[in-house]
Amino acid sequence: MSQNPEDALAAAAEPRPAATGSPFLQVRELRVHFPTDDGVVKSVDDLSFSVDRGRTLGIVGESGSGKSVTSLSIMGLHKAGTARITGEILLDGQNLVGMNPDRVRKLRGKRMAMIFQDPLSAMHPFYTVGTQIVEAYRIHNPVSKKVARKHAIDLLDRVGIPNPTSRVDDYPHQFSGGMRQRAMIAMALSCDPELLIADEPTTALDVTVQAQILDLIRDLQQEFNSAVVIITHDLGVVAELADDIMVMYAGRAVEYSSAADIFNTPQHPYTWGLLSSMPRLDRERTERLQPIKGTPPSLINVPEGCPFNPRCAYAGTNGNLSFTVRPEFRDVGGGHHIACHLGAEDRMRIWDTEIRPKL
Repeated sequence: MSQNPEDALAAAAEPRPAATGSPFLQVRELRVHFPTDDGVVKSVDDLSFSVDRGRTLGIVGESGSGKSVTSLSIMGLHKAGTARITGEILLDGQNLVGMNPDRVRKLRGKRMAMIFQDPLSAMHPFYTVGTQIVEAYRIHNPVSKKVARKHAIDLLDRVGIPNPTSRVDDYPHQFSGGMRQRAMIAMALSCDPELLIADEPTTALDVTVQAQILDLIRDLQQEFNSAVVIITHDLGVVAELADDIMVMYAGRAVEYSSAADIFNTPQHPYTWGLLSSMPRLDRERTERLQPIKGTPPSLINVPEGCPFNPRCAYAGTNGNLSFTVRPEFRDVGGGHHIACHLGAEDRMRIWDTEIRPKL
């Protein structure tokens, strides 16, 4: 659901509860590489982040930046033998990387669950929606089919599907796009997971349904105190839900901070480009939206130095370091991390004089 920047800033600046205790999900130096005949596809390359219970992390970036590959790695859903995964994925202290697949399968649904991007393809077309929710619930709970069916009806009612007693016996194709997404959320929440990953949960939905889905995720998170990771290319969506935001490019994190900081004082040229491409509805525009020039790089042949250098207007500064040296992902103050060779004074000057006035 796209918002204009002022709405996004207001949503991001709303006070949110502070994190407490150890993060429920910790990802450390994660690498996910896919060997192919043309070379190694470095879909995720040295990625680290964490999410606490009751908090929401938004992961944003263009298609091909590694967002969905990251989520599938956390869920242990990469086909055996297709991906080389290294690093650590700690779920409440348990490392999922290298864990026995049967143990990971037992964690899915009960401790972690995922709302997939396309519920029509994610749900089985040959079984009713109710049957699929019942199956997911009974895997982790020793209850009768009758009890599980009542639980499925209650879940469908909770996510706002009308006439749940009859709709529980409908097939996925009999639901509209928004209703399918609600049914997918009901299935994901059937066992009250402590971690919920939502991969593009509002794609292809009209704006009114998008708002309802986002409200639903927020309400359910508050009810269950779940850690939530929401993956999207829409900054309006993360402004609505996220406490923290990680911006990904070419399989790496290029900026990571609180939602308020990302919208108020972004410090990476790629994030500036994303914000500049957002439409504004609060005032008349005299110029066209400013897209990011060029296209994302091949993940087989990632540019030397900073991966963003072919598209960055500031890559020639600081002695052309962007073309030869990979920037370190570092804390530039207050927990705000970036991977950029621009100095602090240059970043603030460019943001204040060149970028912000045009938004």
